[in-house]
Amino acid sequence: MKKTLAILLLSLTVNAGIMAQYSIQDSAISTNLIFGSFSYLLPGGDMATRYGSFAMIGPGYMFKTRSNWILGLESNFMFGDRLKNEDNILKGITTSDGNVIDLEGTYADYHFFMRGFSAVGRIGKVVPAFGQNPNSGILVSMGGGYVQHKIRIEHKDKTAPQIINDYAKGYDELKEGLVTNLFLGYLYLSNNNKVNFFAGIDVSLAFTHDARPYSFSGQKYLNGEFIDTFTGIRAGWIFPVYRRAPREFYYY
Repeated sequence: MKKTLAILLLSLTVNAGIMAQYSIQDSAISTNLIFGSFSYLLPGGDMATRYGSFAMIGPGYMFKTRSNWILGLESNFMFGDRLKNEDNILKGITTSDGNVIDLEGTYADYHFFMRGFSAVGRIGKVVPAFGQNPNSGILVSMGGGYVQHKIRIEHKDKTAPQIINDYAKGYDELKEGLVTNLFLGYLYLSNNNKVNFFAGIDVSLAFTHDARPYSFSGQKYLNGEFIDTFTGIRAGWIFPVYRRAPREFYYY
């Protein structure tokens, strides 16, 4: 009986030590982080000749190791309504006052928007600082992937065939290519799992090229290469996937 109690007591002591070792409050742990993020960005390079400021939103996933390394994947949708040189976009099919005549002989109602998409894989590191636990701190990450962006002509009535369907592709200035990214900010994971986020400065450098063979507005074949940048602030709300609640203990 005494031997059984001694073994039980030893087992409870060892298990308690192991469990305490992997508390989020006391130790760096490995965990899955699902997030959604929003960015406000300013274009630079060749991109700045076409667009003004724009936003980016999208989902992502990060895996944080016990040593606070970050591995992740994310996708983002780009959108904006600030375009430059709008008068030249439909050059050749507009009237002297800059309007497009539709099939009914009236001015077509249309608007220009910036649209884009990116998919990026990244690696980073969390340096514990200024947080409730060693899982929070300064986050530095870099990534690379694919990006595309274009001018969207929104014409809801679709009464002007010259700016819809395949014809619109001749004016959208679609570019695509490789993108690299650098993020510097702060990642915070709370002990009670109620507040989890990251925020910081986001910088991207893209090497793009023309994705359309011909420009209707320029009346020329396209084969250009471009250097695009977009820089701004980025923030994301994180949904950690813990094996147990943050104040409980973890087994690995």
